[in-house]
Amino acid sequence: MNRGLRAAAMGVLLLSPIALAACSAGQVAQTATQEQNLGNSADVGQLHLRALELPYPTGGEYTSGANARLLGAIASDATTDDTLVSIEGAAFSSVEIVDPSASSTAGTGSGSGSGLTIPAGGTLFIGNGNGPSVTLVGLSAPVGVGQYVDVTFTFQQAGAVTVSIPVATAARDLPRGEPFDFHGGESSAEGGGA
Repeated sequence: MNRGLRAAAMGVLLLSPIALAACSAGQVAQTATQEQNLGNSADVGQLHLRALELPYPTGGEYTSGANARLLGAIASDATTDDTLVSIEGAAFSSVEIVDPSASSTAGTGSGSGSGLTIPAGGTLFIGNGNGPSVTLVGLSAPVGVGQYVDVTFTFQQAGAVTVSIPVATAARDLPRGEPFDFHGGESSAEGGGA
């Protein structure tokens, strides 16, 4: 009996390093390097479009015909100012741009000339409260979290670039619905027997 316990203990000691090595992913695992998607980015000429996204919509989805604000930033490495000439896309009917530094709406309509200036060596923030507000008007189809809207930005000097802009996830925890009752049908089945 004592010999059997000793053999079992030796077996466990000999096999435990193999078992532990098999599940030690540590910092080499794929999830150790994944980062949250903070919008998409693109480069065109010396301009860098960063953190482009549509805010999380009420209910998790923009309906067909709804409007969606654009959030992001455009940074410049150029030595001269550039101008955002137009914003276009097949997934929306027009664009509305309101620039607080101007006295009126900068541009509306499909492919409108926005007239927004990207300062040389500076950054233009879009939709952050201090910079201009850009709204994609009249979405042609519903779009929700995990989906994208293709938007083409055309600049006077840098040229054009098309970016797939994602719908952002909720920034706060959302209330959950009622949990699913996996045993709901069992109580009636048990009570109805002979």
